[in-house]
Amino acid sequence: MRRFNIALLAAVTLSTALSAAPAQAHDRTPPLSIANCTATACHFDVPPGTYDVTVRLGGESAASTAVSGETRRSLLPETVTAAGQTVTRSFTVDVRTPEGEPTGPDGTPGLDLALGGSAPALAGIRVTPAHHARQIILIGDSTVCDQPGDPYSGWGQQLPQFLRKGVSVANYADSGESTVTYLANPLLWGTVQPLINPGDLVLVQLAHNDKTTDEATYRANLETLVAGIREMGGRPVLVTPIVRRWFNADGTLNNDTALLVNGLGVDLPGVVRSVAAAEGVTLIDLTAQTKALVESLGVDGSKAIYLYNEKKDNTHTSVHGATVYAGLVRDALVARHLLPEGRVPVG
Repeated sequence: MRRFNIALLAAVTLSTALSAAPAQAHDRTPPLSIANCTATACHFDVPPGTYDVTVRLGGESAASTAVSGETRRSLLPETVTAAGQTVTRSFTVDVRTPEGEPTGPDGTPGLDLALGGSAPALAGIRVTPAHHARQIILIGDSTVCDQPGDPYSGWGQQLPQFLRKGVSVANYADSGESTVTYLANPLLWGTVQPLINPGDLVLVQLAHNDKTTDEATYRANLETLVAGIREMGGRPVLVTPIVRRWFNADGTLNNDTALLVNGLGVDLPGVVRSVAAAEGVTLIDLTAQTKALVESLGVDGSKAIYLYNEKKDNTHTSVHGATVYAGLVRDALVARHLLPEGRVPVG
């Protein structure tokens, strides 16, 4: 049974905007109390925007606490505290409608946080508007998106836990999308492009559903996305797709299914690499990185990365696998000096 200890739920502060501008003008502070948090969750009635959250974890008993929010986003990795100890941790969270996939249900208004871990203990919490946060916008498919239901998870859903306060993840990946459908749907590119602010990082991983897209169209679609991101002052980052877990008899993934060569023979990751080079765009070669990792784990060891054990699914990742892949993305951004060193998961 999980234990929960609210030692001091003091100073839960929050400013609510009355204007339509997200988290900009704040002219009242609602009286919030311990009622905003239960043993497993907190709810804050705030408008869409970007918020800094500071939590104090621990208490009289030994504890181990993780924080997730909105549609199953991992915001703070599990943090262990000894008996009598408290620690302070902070993160920045994107609150939007719909709160998960752009074509999905609206979700619950406001900011919802879930308290997890083997023995969660919250001693205090403070939520304030984030005025100078950097934004990482994600454009992708089901392997990236905020998956609504367990055991599925996209790597974008796990990325926030790797980041320090002041950097938020706005995950606009959507299940089933190709470059063709993403550009055509006003709920997707038509909604995302106007949200890009100067300096925002915009990561694009679209390939898994471009199964019948010819090479010229696929290339042109990637170029359109790059140009549209730059038009808004954003910094595009092209990400090659994660591999499918499809082994050859010799234990390698050197086949079209695993390496995302589509039904027309188009080497989709190869086109992404080519466009990145031609356009001078930062490339994260997640295909190469995930290929190397899955091959190193082998046929049996790699099952836990995907949903093979649960669903016989060799495309979509488990929470564990998505977390591992999110770590690869975060490390690549740090290595390219697009992100500062920041928090990494505990354990």
